[in-house]
Amino acid sequence: MLDFATWLESTAPALFVRESLNGFQILVGIHLMGLIFSVGTLLWLDLRLAGLALRGTSIAMLNRQLMPWFATGFIVMIASGLVLFAGFATSAYANPFFLIKLAAILFAGINAWLFHRMLGRDVRTWDRDPVPPAPVRAAGIVSLALWTTVILCGRMMSYTMF
Repeated sequence: MLDFATWLESTAPALFVRESLNGFQILVGIHLMGLIFSVGTLLWLDLRLAGLALRGTSIAMLNRQLMPWFATGFIVMIASGLVLFAGFATSAYANPFFLIKLAAILFAGINAWLFHRMLGRDVRTWDRDPVPPAPVRAAGIVSLALWTTVILCGRMMSYTMF
């Protein structure tokens, strides 16, 4: 895996990130905008699932309205994150915060998949309840915790890699 990381750092996108005058800064800005649109919109859905906010709002309707913003932001965040990773792959590979961040993203995806697979199909029975059932609240709280971990680890990478 380290050989792959070393090779990745020699690619054109990686060189752009490391060697251009403003490439890194611009890419980090794009990454943060993707984060704002993805996790920033998902935050509201998770708070609603947890029964902590927007209690008078239909969860299904909120999901339909926010999902295009979340999906677009997530694509931007992942694409820019991959290019940032290419620029510093060997440093990231050895960084514990990067590994925790990747694990948290994976578990957030699993949490979302399980939610939609197991709880989402019964949404009509609890869609407008001010406080959803406990498993739904748990899914929202777990998502909030995992995405908080992703963000904190991303920040810690900045202080431990450079």
